[in-house]
Amino acid sequence: MSPEFVQLGPLILIAPLLIIMALHDLKFLKISNFLVLAMIAVFLLSAPFFLTWQEISYRILFAVAVFFLGFAGFAFRLWGGGDVKAIAALVLFVPSYSLLLFFFCFAASMGIGMFVVVSCRFLVLPQCVWSALRPKAGYPMGVSIAMAGILLPFASLMLAA
Repeated sequence: MSPEFVQLGPLILIAPLLIIMALHDLKFLKISNFLVLAMIAVFLLSAPFFLTWQEISYRILFAVAVFFLGFAGFAFRLWGGGDVKAIAALVLFVPSYSLLLFFFCFAASMGIGMFVVVSCRFLVLPQCVWSALRPKAGYPMGVSIAMAGILLPFASLMLAA
């Protein structure tokens, strides 16, 4: 197994949490603090087995930077608080050499996610219990955040081939 693929190990471990986060955000338009804390716990427990201390420190530095940039966006009402915490927690799982690829995956997942959610709004009844699928609802950013985290290992493998 290549060292690059090993660095994606912690990200692969949180795929179920990302799926739960996307579904929860679709249903309630909220990202649970419990899921964000669970992601951080998985990182803290798994990182020493997969990563060097230098890589761990880079990832923490990038996550803190993303959190503060996200907080500025939150202050200007561009992002929700849960979205900021979730993207910062997800950046902990992104290899430092893959940050640019992650942001491309995130941009692609934003486009795909918006298309799918808006399309579903036309197909679902207005009394739908899923908050994000109701007419005039906000966009559930957790869907794109989760999708970017799930797409990154596949994109990395495709580029490595």
